[in-house]
Amino acid sequence: MFGGQRLSHMGGFTPEFPDAESLHRGLAHWNHRRLAVGVPSADWRDEIAEEARMKRTEGEFLEQFRSHVSGLVEDIPTDPEGFVAWFETLKDDGPGQWDPLFDWLEGEAAIEDLKWFLTQEAAGEAGFDDLVAMTQVKLSDRAKLELARNYWDEMGRGRASGMHGPMLTRTTAMLGLQPTIDSTLWQSLALANTMTAFATNRRYVYHSVGALGVVELTAPTRVACVDAGLKRLGVAPEARKYFALHAQLDVEHSKAWNAEALAPLVEENPACARFIAEGAVMRLICGEQCFDTYRAHLWAHVHPVVYAAE
Repeated sequence: MFGGQRLSHMGGFTPEFPDAESLHRGLAHWNHRRLAVGVPSADWRDEIAEEARMKRTEGEFLEQFRSHVSGLVEDIPTDPEGFVAWFETLKDDGPGQWDPLFDWLEGEAAIEDLKWFLTQEAAGEAGFDDLVAMTQVKLSDRAKLELARNYWDEMGRGRASGMHGPMLTRTTAMLGLQPTIDSTLWQSLALANTMTAFATNRRYVYHSVGALGVVELTAPTRVACVDAGLKRLGVAPEARKYFALHAQLDVEHSKAWNAEALAPLVEENPACARFIAEGAVMRLICGEQCFDTYRAHLWAHVHPVVYAAE
């Protein structure tokens, strides 16, 4: 149903960014600069010119990506109950679900394998809290309140020690990881670039709601495997806290997101169902291609015959 969608074929390619790797490294560096806290500068006109150029590049990538998935969501239900039921099938049937990488991480991977995997994931992390905050702007009341509740959980319910973003940062520090854009596979950068583009462009707000919602829907089983793998290898509970927390909390987040964000939005505007669905499927395809690439790297020494041709 969802096969054959390759990000390497979805451009926005220009002389400056002639291929997928250069495109997503360029977008990742730009996103890092534009989302950082800044101050007024004499170069603001140059910054606006760069913003316009990069937004066109970003938009070309997203629109080509959308064209590749459009046929996958053209017949989805547009009533709230039917749409939520369809959305929830993505947990089992969506791209990248039940990838064998995660059973291997849980039961067989060495500590250096898990560290490499987590370095890739950390570098491609777009900041779920900030994405939720940007997405909720001007949403209708029920959806806005659900995103607010989700954000409050991401903020540790007002406790700095419970904030999810810094919790992940502490994990990377405890494990001695040093994620950087230039040492990260472009597929992981593409995932973060896609999520950031959805949340920062109001024309893709429904895509962002779908992409964020599908993360909550599908992440618990994967992060539980990562937590179990780290525990097997003797990693301290404090370093595993981020994964153990999300293995449980995201189950409840997903139920609430589907009932209080997806259903009301589709009820008030049935046409938005298609855009929510596109965002969800695009996010899953990004994840699927990360998993494929991670396996090719991690299993090259374990299954050399399988990956010799890649």
